[in-house]
Amino acid sequence: MKENGFDNPEDKEASGKLSEAEKKRLAEFENLSEKLVAEGYERHDLTISIIKANVFAVVLLIPLFIVGIGLFYYNHHGLGKGFSPWEIIILFLFLLVLIVVHELIHGISWAIFAEHHWKDIDFGIMRQYLTPYCTCKSPLTKGQYIFGGLMPLLLLGVVPMIVGIVSGVLSVLFGGIIMADAAAGDIMIVWEILRYRSTADKIIYMDHPTQAGGVVFEK
Repeated sequence: MKENGFDNPEDKEASGKLSEAEKKRLAEFENLSEKLVAEGYERHDLTISIIKANVFAVVLLIPLFIVGIGLFYYNHHGLGKGFSPWEIIILFLFLLVLIVVHELIHGISWAIFAEHHWKDIDFGIMRQYLTPYCTCKSPLTKGQYIFGGLMPLLLLGVVPMIVGIVSGVLSVLFGGIIMADAAAGDIMIVWEILRYRSTADKIIYMDHPTQAGGVVFEK
């Protein structure tokens, strides 16, 4: 956890690689943060390290494959035929499209609750990590933040895995496993939100405008 501004060295490094739009969005966020702190709120950053999220994704992939393939094998008494080279290429291209869809689902989910709806949603790429992201500029409740954070995992990961296992379509199962693993960072972010305990009367949840994770203001 870091407090007020760029106390994390990783943030300082990232700050020098922001686009003009990101710098503007970050400045607006910091101005709002200073205003809330002046009003008596305490700021607690619950951002995560992209490097740690990538490590977690590698670790998470193992149980996802074990559970997914195990249930598929149990349901259908085998794995069927393998993938042809063309099927592998098509699956790869489809997964690239789903990476964009993943961020769109974040945006649509948060836009439902945001004060100005879609106008409060921005997209970008953490260029140093080649990682796309979606951010919401509007304050959210804890439930709203978690809802938007986990929807890609549910719609692109869990549901396709279940469909693949039940239907016996191995490519759908594989796609679901990979997209569930792609939500590793989202899982870490939601975990940080869930494990944060507060007894404050007023609490505001904000998505960090350029880093992965949320920021809590409370008083």
